[in-house]
Amino acid sequence: MAAGTLYTYPENWRAFKAQIAAQYSGTRLKVATSAPAFTFGQTNRTPAFLNNFPLGKVPAYQGDDGFCLFESNAIAHYLSNDTLRGATPQAAAQVLQWVSFADSEIIPPASAWVFPTLGIMQFNKQATEQAKEDVKKFLAVLNQHLNTRTFLVGERVTLADITVVCSMLWLYKQVLEPSFRQPYPNVTRWFVTCVNQPQFKAVLGEVKLCEKMAQFDAKKFAEMQPKKETPSKKEKGGKEAGKPQEKKEKKKEEKKEEKKPDPEEEMDDCDAVLAAEPKAKDPFAHLPKSAFVMDEFKRKYSNEDTLTVAIPHFWEHFDREGYSIWYSQYKYPEELTLTFKSCNLITGMFQRLDKLRKNAFASVILFGTNNDSSISGIWVFRGQELAFTLSEDWQIDYESYDWRKLDPDFK
Repeated sequence: MAAGTLYTYPENWRAFKAQIAAQYSGTRLKVATSAPAFTFGQTNRTPAFLNNFPLGKVPAYQGDDGFCLFESNAIAHYLSNDTLRGATPQAAAQVLQWVSFADSEIIPPASAWVFPTLGIMQFNKQATEQAKEDVKKFLAVLNQHLNTRTFLVGERVTLADITVVCSMLWLYKQVLEPSFRQPYPNVTRWFVTCVNQPQFKAVLGEVKLCEKMAQFDAKKFAEMQPKKETPSKKEKGGKEAGKPQEKKEKKKEEKKEEKKPDPEEEMDDCDAVLAAEPKAKDPFAHLPKSAFVMDEFKRKYSNEDTLTVAIPHFWEHFDREGYSIWYSQYKYPEELTLTFKSCNLITGMFQRLDKLRKNAFASVILFGTNNDSSISGIWVFRGQELAFTLSEDWQIDYESYDWRKLDPDFK
């Protein structure tokens, strides 16, 4: 079974395809979205990264065996099992058909319509109206196809469903209000069925359908445009004094541009969506700074021997005032059936808590065998309370566990 790391930025819908496929296939997939493992805009420009992924784009996959892949559809295909890919040659061809359909028929009009509502693209009425008509066309095709089917290919979820759902995610979240989607009930029924499957929810969380069609926000668009620097007083002086200065400034700017390309030029539409998202307030901002460096401990834990290096380092540097240690136990062991599904339960929780990683560490283990197992773990959080209560985004899973605070000085 494949195992490896997916490099991406948080909330990248293209990466979701691979993550959901891994949930179904039971593939052990690490998702690297933040330092020290990966920093978008920095790590993907290093020679080491570009040696494996020449375009520097994400998502990018590297297997534990060194095997590398770029392009989201290829990664999702590789991480899938035979059921997802299509169990017969005919089914496999149909899956490929819908994957191609998503790229050619869904993504272009969806981008043209949705991106202006996010403030990352200038509004063009003609282009938007054409996009709406193109969206209606592919929705009609899907609605007819799903009239007698639960899923796009066969009787189970395949990579076709995963790819098309992810391609339509922003449409359903931003612009497909009830009146617009009303003529296409089969599509909405299928979409809701898919996003509520445990494997989808493990990656996407709760998906709320649009209630009111988002519109272009001119103010938001203006705020997102690069600001032009105003000339200084010296530059506004006499012509004779100003010319040499202008030439020098020009040369300096040209050199800077040569050394540092504008990151906006390297961003594709999906990267722009990420940039458009408002920066969330740090849930830990109210806590005092701590001398304990979580990333330093994690590097020891990941790269060196746990018992002889990582654990001694932890206790030598642990800040008892700034951090707390907790024990967790899954409340419903009777619901744990196949071990690979139970492992997916753990990895799904970790993926949804990805934005917590800078201020937390956890080691969670599944004990037992099929239909006779339990899940428990040790967690380290910044602060003296459970960190889950600090953000609604972190509260999906934690109530399924019993939590007990541990005394770091107990011997």
